[in-house]
Amino acid sequence: MASALKKIGFLFSLFVPSGVDVFKQWRKDRAASSAEIVGLLKANRDLANRHQGERCFILGNGPSAKKLDLSKLKGETVFSVSNGYLFPGYGEFSPRYHCVPQITYGLMTEEDTVRWFNEMHEGLGNAELFLSSNEAALVRNQHLFPGRNVRYLSLSGSFDEWPDEDLVDISKAVPAVYSVPVMVLMIALYMGFKEIILLGVDHDQFLTSRYDYAFDLKIQKGKDITLNKDGSSSFSRYEEFRGLFRLWHQYRSIDKIARKNGVKIFNSTPGGALDEFPRKDFNEWFAVK
Repeated sequence: MASALKKIGFLFSLFVPSGVDVFKQWRKDRAASSAEIVGLLKANRDLANRHQGERCFILGNGPSAKKLDLSKLKGETVFSVSNGYLFPGYGEFSPRYHCVPQITYGLMTEEDTVRWFNEMHEGLGNAELFLSSNEAALVRNQHLFPGRNVRYLSLSGSFDEWPDEDLVDISKAVPAVYSVPVMVLMIALYMGFKEIILLGVDHDQFLTSRYDYAFDLKIQKGKDITLNKDGSSSFSRYEEFRGLFRLWHQYRSIDKIARKNGVKIFNSTPGGALDEFPRKDFNEWFAVK
């Protein structure tokens, strides 16, 4: 995104008097102020230990989720992510929370994002929404998500700077994430959940050579700059493996924090490549004792 913004600024400088100043003001008008972000983050303090001692399910969008009877999630506390509102039967198990990480602009324009957020709002039911603070000004200026409780995370920095034993405090800046389940795990830990179960978190595109979803995309179809038109990765193996190392490192860091705070994270994804958490069959969570 930064390189694209620099190119726009250069064009302004060629065709508009004082073009760079105009561009800087354009960018400033679309960014939430530091004071506004601090206020938005402070609002998250009432989430601390909201679900003390409970369990939750984090539903990723990987194709493995099609193998699960998601109707069993009815009555459970569920986090959905990104385009997850497109799951067939979404309204039946009605996730309580929905999370979207920082948006990478490129093929995905600001206008596309507005359309996507409107589509999301229509599909989310009553879910409470978490976004990156990068989108706070856009939501405010475009009057998006009317009547919905929208919260923000300031995603910046690295887990290398975070002590292993400390829960990530989402009322302050938190590490940027390489995949949305990491964002959700930080939120779930802050909320006090003691059992966190991952579903549909496949991360196996380096094995399948494709990035697929459990449903058909709508607004976001063809907007991912990391994918070719056929769904294959646009990255070289070198770039892909560097990204996977960073992602796995984030999961390992989260697991260390969870363990030191008495929280258990399980992976109940049927298949997939993520091996940082113990496995437990999805159906076992609903077995009658």
